[in-house]
Amino acid sequence: MSRPRLPVARLVDGVLGGNRAVLAQAITLVESQHPDDSEPAAAVLDAILPHAGRSRRVGITGVPGVGKSTFIDALGLYLVHERNEQVAVLSVDPSSPLSGGSILGDKTRMERLALLDTQAFIRPSPTRGVLGGVASRTREAILLCEAAGFGTVLVETVGVGQSETAVRSMTDFFLLLILPGAGDDLQGIKRGIIEMVDAIVVTKADGAMQPLAERARADYAAALHLFPDAEDGWAPPVLTCSALEGRGIDRVWDVIVEHRQQVEAAGQFAARRRRQALAWLHELLRAGLETAFRSDPATAARLAELERAVEAGETTATSAARELLE
Repeated sequence: MSRPRLPVARLVDGVLGGNRAVLAQAITLVESQHPDDSEPAAAVLDAILPHAGRSRRVGITGVPGVGKSTFIDALGLYLVHERNEQVAVLSVDPSSPLSGGSILGDKTRMERLALLDTQAFIRPSPTRGVLGGVASRTREAILLCEAAGFGTVLVETVGVGQSETAVRSMTDFFLLLILPGAGDDLQGIKRGIIEMVDAIVVTKADGAMQPLAERARADYAAALHLFPDAEDGWAPPVLTCSALEGRGIDRVWDVIVEHRQQVEAAGQFAARRRRQALAWLHELLRAGLETAFRSDPATAARLAELERAVEAGETTATSAARELLE
């Protein structure tokens, strides 16, 4: 049996007071797909908005096996213990296409960070089939974490080869983790993601893998010279680190800080946040239009008929779509 939802005022007070249990409930509310939850969710977001927007938002992506969770665990501990930061981790789990649920394994892999009671908050969320490697309400969850006082928000993507444009459009710094041993991987890396990254980190640079990691670092650094610098003049560096041994984590954070300083000096930081806000608006409009389209009884009935006709080859998808949109 589900726990009764707290009133909006208590949710807002709890989030602003840094209560992690209430923060979790507030995120659950904004993630809810139940129609009755949309209005209170909007009320909570409106109330906390003036207290949000002050964190560093860092997106972290990479293929499965690259060690995203281990890296985030090490980075989070460094920020808490060495920089006295409060860290929120929004970790996105792939959902079951049947039940919509997720295994929420990332929280168990960040064992050390998960033990911190007040300085860290880890929130796994299912994608529910949303493309882009992030959950559908990650932007709202970021705002809630910021309002709760977390100065750094780390967004971990699924990293399953889907477009990473979504996470780039909601973070200030986009970090790509790669495995040691570039080789053919360098040939196969997507140009699009390289054009979006603010830094590349070669993970697992320890033991016998250290020479391979350094070679990968050099190869990727050479490849990045083929790309033009960003409009703010930032040239993405390529670094190595060992999350297992804690080496190189401090340098990664230094780069994130340096990037923030440079884009602010160039007047690009506020502009990037404004573009992200507009992208969020357009995304919500698209989602809202689709919901309204599918919830209209007449359209829903005709949609079922036209789906059968398209399957049977009696009409084209183009003609069916045109009729439905009209």
